[in-house]
Amino acid sequence: MAAALTRRSSQQHCPIWRQNTASSATNLTGASAALDKVMMPARSSSAGGGISNNKVKYSRLADSDEGYIDLQFKRSPPKVPYKAIALATFLFLIGSLLIIIGSLLLTGYIHVENPDRTIPVLVIGVLVFLPGFYHLRIAYYASRGYRGYSYDDIPDFDD
Repeated sequence: MAAALTRRSSQQHCPIWRQNTASSATNLTGASAALDKVMMPARSSSAGGGISNNKVKYSRLADSDEGYIDLQFKRSPPKVPYKAIALATFLFLIGSLLIIIGSLLLTGYIHVENPDRTIPVLVIGVLVFLPGFYHLRIAYYASRGYRGYSYDDIPDFDD
């Protein structure tokens, strides 16, 4: 009976069975035996650990199988890069502090013997501030769920 079920379902979906039925009738027994071998579940080599035939569940394949399944396109929950956000916060705070100190030195609120050394403090402050601000902005928008922002855009140091 299993061979008849296999033969009937194979005739509907397999392009080989759609050929001339008169010429393929003689090869039917050989083909059904080959299909029975293919459709049988694998058995383990251990004595008591075989798979019972009544517990195996088969499912039909999709007619338009392109090699993809839906699970590979589902997104996993986002992993929050806490170390990278902490580093961005540190860079943001240090950069802000250096910009404030550099601007106070440049304007003369803090007296300096060599005023030409205040510009490098301001430049270093800007260079440290910008990456910290950029990554904090991405983290903020990703946490709020804005479209186009994701935690994947922040480099993670756990690799």
